Amino acid sequence: MTMRLLGRLALVLPRSATRSFPAASALLQTSASAQSAEVLGSPLQAKPSAAQAATAGAARGLSDRPGLAKEEEKGFSFKRTQLDDLISKAKSPEEVLQVWVKHGGSANQAAICLVHVSRLALERSAEEREQLINGSDCAKLIQTVSSQVSSVWNGTLVNVLRAISLLDVSPDHLVLRSLQTEALWRIRRFSYKQLAYLLDWVVAEQARLARHGLGPGQGPGVPLANELPKQLELRWTELSEPRTVSMLTSKAAHLPPSLNDKLGDKALELAEQFVAEDIRRVAQALAAQNRRTVPLLRALSYHLQQRPSKELTTPLLLDVAFAYGKLNFHQTQVFQRIASELLPRMPELSATDVARCAKSFAFLKWLHLPLFEAFTEHYVANADKYSTLQLCNLLMSLARLNFQPSKGDAFFTKVHFALAGTLEQLEPFLLVDVVWSLCVMEQLKPEHLALLRQPSLLHKLTEGNSSRVENYHIKLQHILAQGSLAGVDPSSDPSSLPALSDPSPAPAPSQLQAALHTALASLTENKADALRTAVHTCYGWTLDGEVILDSENKPMELDSVAAPHLPTGGGDQPLPEGARRLCFVAWEFPNFVLRSKELLGRFAMQKRHLQLAGFLLVEVPYYEWLELKSDWQRVAYLTDKMGKAVAEEMAK
Repeated sequence: MTMRLLGRLALVLPRSATRSFPAASALLQTSASAQSAEVLGSPLQAKPSAAQAATAGAARGLSDRPGLAKEEEKGFSFKRTQLDDLISKAKSPEEVLQVWVKHGGSANQAAICLVHVSRLALERSAEEREQLINGSDCAKLIQTVSSQVSSVWNGTLVNVLRAISLLDVSPDHLVLRSLQTEALWRIRRFSYKQLAYLLDWVVAEQARLARHGLGPGQGPGVPLANELPKQLELRWTELSEPRTVSMLTSKAAHLPPSLNDKLGDKALELAEQFVAEDIRRVAQALAAQNRRTVPLLRALSYHLQQRPSKELTTPLLLDVAFAYGKLNFHQTQVFQRIASELLPRMPELSATDVARCAKSFAFLKWLHLPLFEAFTEHYVANADKYSTLQLCNLLMSLARLNFQPSKGDAFFTKVHFALAGTLEQLEPFLLVDVVWSLCVMEQLKPEHLALLRQPSLLHKLTEGNSSRVENYHIKLQHILAQGSLAGVDPSSDPSSLPALSDPSPAPAPSQLQAALHTALASLTENKADALRTAVHTCYGWTLDGEVILDSENKPMELDSVAAPHLPTGGGDQPLPEGARRLCFVAWEFPNFVLRSKELLGRFAMQKRHLQLAGFLLVEVPYYEWLELKSDWQRVAYLTDKMGKAVAEEMAK
């Protein structure tokens, strides 16, 4: 810290002021001569002036890569040398090595050469890179960097560490150990941005070590990995660049929680300066941490809207949609922008892109009709390019949103052809999900039911977490109900499924359900035998209320009347002539498509099943119920709803 401060003073103070502080001047000159001997000794490097020599120690933080800032060297210019020009013009690693062998240079220039070698060798195979590293020219280059590492500038040091890793040098190689040790010694002299890039390298290096069989606490870079988060947190007030903020946010798993909180505040402060890539990176980081920071997400959404279309690449749009879906963050304007950008690019999308985007919007319960119509048309045109898993994801997304394509015949013909012979190869839980989705879209086939009747599959569905087992047991009931009620296979009986050994207790009724139960009790004059609430049917659906109206539209006793929808079968008397069985279902806010009054696929299937089972359905949506302020209004509302349901049934 002292050296950095003195270096900056040397840049702003006049020469006379430097003379008036002999101790400081001597200290700077001593540091510069000791640490930059190799730089000054290069035959191809321009000879620095006295002022340059006085501040060379502080100026070594200069980055040789455009991505790293040059905070410590503002107003200080370095002349390019002949070696720099030749290296930048090289087209292959061998050319860079030939230039180095011919001209030589300082250790800093050797490190720059190594960075260029790594960049140009990225397209080579692993065997070719290994041959390149083991060559005599590259070995000399590495030896120069390793033996004189103290004269490598800060920015170059960060870059060369990454270059060495990209060349897949052994983790215990001498040069890698030397560079990491030097970085640890200099850690307080790095700029904040250089520290951030160093952390980025450490994270990548840990992943590389894992491929070599080394654990998180092993390898020579452990001290550096432990020290970096501490330095980043101690100096977090120096953070001022949007790209550094976005990069650190994406590495949140390797940072202390207190620093992550500060990064969130800093990201909110600098969101206006974010480019589209920064927005993507921060959104992905929040999704990976499952941190639903609403103010930051709103700021990202607003500034994403302001970005031009040329910045909004297809992968970026898909990543943002995925992040919003995982965080369950709804921002309709952003979704509209994503849809409008993707529609013209539909021919360019791959099967993975379509399945991924559809799944993200399904999580968000947001249905854009032209976009999903384009998804189905994309599948019809490119069915052979979709894997079975991608098709399954697409089907489950369409079913969740209850979307029926306009060209359904062509779409479902190809779907059934693709699924033939592949369904039985699916994992049991995924198989149930896919068949259940086909039920939602009314595409169930007898062969699908035959697959689900296999004892081995039914046994596998009883293994695992109890809540998951119960969820899939209910889905099986829905599937069998679709088979019996829709006439696909009348022999499929939902009540034939074995009961769960340890069912979970019924959840407490919601506020809407509790109010509905109270209003129904008032409607039936509190006659316990004339009303059932929270009725669990053998079809897997739960009714919020059930009444039977006689021929005079008055509630009658339930217990003595047969109830085929109940697991117990109800009473032994048939439904009297002229009587009607009514069920009441409360539709909550989460039961609907976002910003719509259309039910999601699950609840649309529930409505269809109950009607096929012979019920007159009385729907109580939340947006109508909330307008009723008193008990008598609610009773009158239900009475009116019942009258309309009976009138519609009589009109058929």
